[in-house]
Amino acid sequence: MMNYPKKVVLGDITVRDGFQHEEKFIPTAAKLWLAEELLLCGFKHIEVTNFGNPKGMPQFNDADDLFKQLRSSKRVAHLLPNASLTAITIREKAVERAIQAKKDGYGPDRILLMVSTSESHQLKNSGLSIEDYFKMAEKYIPMAHDAGIKVNGTVSTIWGCPIEGPTEMSKAIDFTERWLKIGANDVEHADHDGSASPDRVYKYFSMLLDRVQNPHKHIVHLHTTRGWGLANVLAALQAGMTNYESTMGGIGGQPANFVDGVPVSGTGEYYYKESSAVGLVTTEDMAVMMDEMGIETNLDIDRLLETGKMVERIVGRKLRSEAIHQGRIPKSLSGRS
Repeated sequence: MMNYPKKVVLGDITVRDGFQHEEKFIPTAAKLWLAEELLLCGFKHIEVTNFGNPKGMPQFNDADDLFKQLRSSKRVAHLLPNASLTAITIREKAVERAIQAKKDGYGPDRILLMVSTSESHQLKNSGLSIEDYFKMAEKYIPMAHDAGIKVNGTVSTIWGCPIEGPTEMSKAIDFTERWLKIGANDVEHADHDGSASPDRVYKYFSMLLDRVQNPHKHIVHLHTTRGWGLANVLAALQAGMTNYESTMGGIGGQPANFVDGVPVSGTGEYYYKESSAVGLVTTEDMAVMMDEMGIETNLDIDRLLETGKMVERIVGRKLRSEAIHQGRIPKSLSGRS
């Protein structure tokens, strides 16, 4: 007998993780429209931007403007008090910037720090060793909390590293416990490049829930690089995980190294052979699948599918969501009321 949670929390991270992989600058007004629309679809957790240096990531050179416009938006003013808006802050300057923005009245509700279980990936991603990164986090988490900002500690390369190859899954659970010990409010568990297979996803999250209580504090972040992202979601559901994040159309991945015709540092060499064929699990497909399974998502799924069609127009190409092209399963076929 398959045991799935009755209810899940879905977060959408398109405006940050989705758009950072795009090779054209997405206008601020389009990012704002999508952030509002996601909140209106029922999402309470969205990622808005990255407060890191925009020199290597020009997609985020509108970080402050976007936050200010979203905070003053009349369309979603009634939803913002119960929403959690996240900014990525990999290094000290970014955290300081987020704290300042919060003091100035428009900053994030939550910031994200990230550690990899692979030393070489950690160095490439943050410029610090794992140990030095945790020391930095220990210093900055209380500062963020004092400013009224929650902190997410992400654990990456759980199922493998594009630089080093296989990694030890139990290390990620040690890191999870360390994040919680130093004050992280929640932990994201990231398969950042699609290295995970369903059996190993099930094994990892089962191990996690044996060691750490409160599944709601743990967020499942999966990519679809080889087409089995939703199989991994199913494996995580079976293990008892209740908190997921994804992107519209499954877009996203490492920061692009080419934006609006200009080469930028981005992530340097792509880990991927074909940059448009990779990305995260698709929000629309995951929400429709869970809905069909009778799992409560608290989302307006019809509105979500309409929003997905618009995201295709924003990025200018057909995306990898089957649900926005095929629609939901007609009630007459599924027998569900």
